[in-house]
Amino acid sequence: MNSIFIVLPILTLLMFDLGLTLQPQDFFIARRSRAILVGLLGQLVLLPAIAFALATAFGLTPYLYIGVILIACCPGGSSSNIFSMLAKGDVALSVSLTALSSVITLVTVPVIMQWATANAGEAVGIRLPVGSLLLQNLFTMLVPIMAGITVRHYWRTAAARIDRVLSKCAFPALVFLAGIFFIQHQSTIADNFTALGLCITLLIILSVVMAYGGARACALNVSECRTIVIEVGMQNAAQAIAIASSPFVFNNGAIAVPAIIYALMMNVILLIYVGMVKRRRAEAVSI
Repeated sequence: MNSIFIVLPILTLLMFDLGLTLQPQDFFIARRSRAILVGLLGQLVLLPAIAFALATAFGLTPYLYIGVILIACCPGGSSSNIFSMLAKGDVALSVSLTALSSVITLVTVPVIMQWATANAGEAVGIRLPVGSLLLQNLFTMLVPIMAGITVRHYWRTAAARIDRVLSKCAFPALVFLAGIFFIQHQSTIADNFTALGLCITLLIILSVVMAYGGARACALNVSECRTIVIEVGMQNAAQAIAIASSPFVFNNGAIAVPAIIYALMMNVILLIYVGMVKRRRAEAVSI
């Protein structure tokens, strides 16, 4: 069975569920411009730049190189809002960053990936059909998000009920998706896990540390800094896998391998971070 028939419906449902949590005012940046700009720079500039540097330094194969850049270009969905809540971050900021990055990446992903493909992929016959990527992102991301926002606006109670169901299905769906690709590409993962795993682990750690430093340098408060860490660290693995495996775009499962490993490592690292935050809060209360 072609895994794309599983990937695209999952991505579409996740984006629809994201839309159910959003309102038009979440896209307005005037009131939170400094925090939002710091977050967007971390998501859309810092992470891809670090990914490029590390993928080059580790000498990854063209397929894995492109895959690392790809996952770095796909900021996380509504899961980041949940992690921000668990870390006692600024959930409203998290929601706004999720809303804005989901729309902005419709433009930034094709631009960055066209450059990455030209830089590393043409030697092995990898080309990016930009028009197909734009159309796929339009129908699997923007349209479902707007549909979710519309449902919430006109049928708020129904939207809340649907969100309760879909939000519970999101993590199992991603685990199922990762499991399928792990089985299909286990030899590639086994052959490259040491270098690729280290590359991706460094990518996550360096990006969140630098994002936190940037947030502190811009005088953001503690809850905003925590949210910036979560938003920069969490990426939309489903989106990256859909782009990599789609017959309309790359049509290459090997390019999805970095997204699978990233999905595993980001949850481990960010859960450790949330645990550290909770421990510090507990210690502060007990003093």
